[in-house]
Amino acid sequence: MHTFRQCVQHYNGNHKIKSFTCLGQFLCMAFAQLTYRESLRDIEVCLHAHRSKLYHMGLRGGISRNTLANANKVRDWRLYANFAQALTRIACRLYIDEGFAVDLANIAYALDASTIDLCLSFFPRASSRRTKAAVKLHTLLDLRGNIPTFVHIAEGKLHDVNVLDLLPLEPSAFYIMDRGYLVFARLYHLALVGAFFPTRTKPNTQYSPLYSRPVDKSTGLKFDQTIMLIGVRTPRYYPEKLRCIKYYDATTEKIFVFLTNNFSLPALTIVDLYRCCWQVELFFGALAFGVGGRGNDRVAAAPSSLSRMVFFPSYPHNANGRSDPQSHPGKIQGTLNNGGELLQRCPCSERENLSPRSINR
Repeated sequence: MHTFRQCVQHYNGNHKIKSFTCLGQFLCMAFAQLTYRESLRDIEVCLHAHRSKLYHMGLRGGISRNTLANANKVRDWRLYANFAQALTRIACRLYIDEGFAVDLANIAYALDASTIDLCLSFFPRASSRRTKAAVKLHTLLDLRGNIPTFVHIAEGKLHDVNVLDLLPLEPSAFYIMDRGYLVFARLYHLALVGAFFPTRTKPNTQYSPLYSRPVDKSTGLKFDQTIMLIGVRTPRYYPEKLRCIKYYDATTEKIFVFLTNNFSLPALTIVDLYRCCWQVELFFGALAFGVGGRGNDRVAAAPSSLSRMVFFPSYPHNANGRSDPQSHPGKIQGTLNNGGELLQRCPCSERENLSPRSINR
């Protein structure tokens, strides 16, 4: 809790707040994440189902959806961003020697983006189309523990490739991404840093094979070639050699063509690395966006998204029994676990009979 209090103090988060503090806001959003709540009303109903037990969770007083929505709107989102970074550093140290689906000594990241739909009347400046509002959550996931190490919330109109300019690049690390990020000028900058990028080609990608390596076609590999890009402008954007791998997936009966700047790993390892890119989609599914607030732009949506994102690095501390007694993530999760039986002990019929009018009484 010491780190969380430092973040609150640094951004003066509890200034002119009487009862619903920043810790209460975070506990509410973390409770929503643990129990898969889908709306502010859903959070309100569930918390009021056992009102007498809220004190043991660390919540003081009744929680209304208007109070929670206003807190998400006006409070500084940087508080939760800094807290998430602190938890991420702790979790990354715990998983530094952990393996994943591929036997690889290098650090591997998966990059992708997810669109969070918003109400256009509440978020008029976050319009992505004429009749829709949205923000994009760009996430860089560390595959050792599936920990988000980089999160950028931007307008829904921002194209995914622009995030490559914001990434903190590490030499010898693998950045796995789909072909939506296939912009050779940016990929060449990534290669100059010394990082690697397994990705897929687009149908209109033009290249000329220089030579081929022998492959075992019984594994699904069709070819493993060293290529040079051709075309009018593409060779200027990426003037170096690339590696092209063609693979047939018997399960889906589809052919995939992969592109990478790594020439040392076996071809099947590159294929298995790209499969790990699906972990980001599972992460977005587990994040289960649906709790928002009221505001005018993406800044208003940031607190609810980041407060739920903050809670992810605290999962490994209890999942593998590696909690550090001096660290805050285990303490916060332990606080929430004290109220974790809230829904289990509440009969479905009792929850259905709880209307907003009865709650306000």
